[in-house]
Amino acid sequence: MAEFRSDHLHLRSTDPEGAARFYTEMLGAKRTGEMMSGNALRVTLNLGGLNVFLEEVPPGTPSTPKPPFLGVEHVGLAVTGFDAAVAELKAKGVVFVKEPSSPRPGVKIAFIQAPDGVQIEILERAAE
Repeated sequence: MAEFRSDHLHLRSTDPEGAARFYTEMLGAKRTGEMMSGNALRVTLNLGGLNVFLEEVPPGTPSTPKPPFLGVEHVGLAVTGFDAAVAELKAKGVVFVKEPSSPRPGVKIAFIQAPDGVQIEILERAAE
């Protein structure tokens, strides 16, 4: 069977520069480039080893509904030092749509609001 691996996450935004600032300033993403894709700006980032493409769409483009819905619901990012990461994000003014919790022993999660309706789960799993 063919071997598949992650290549990129493609997000659409009316303001890719603003979205890129959120991911770099709040989550430590590294900007890796930009290009024009037709008439649309595409900013590329590396977010914890994941390539993220932020591509411009015209104003008025419909956004995703609030969860739950079918399809991709959120992006999950693992972190070491969950409590410190949560405190840092709160100090930066990041909006939490689900406050930190521990749904089962050894797992801590929280959900934050990113630009363009994207929700990100921040999680830490205890070493087994």
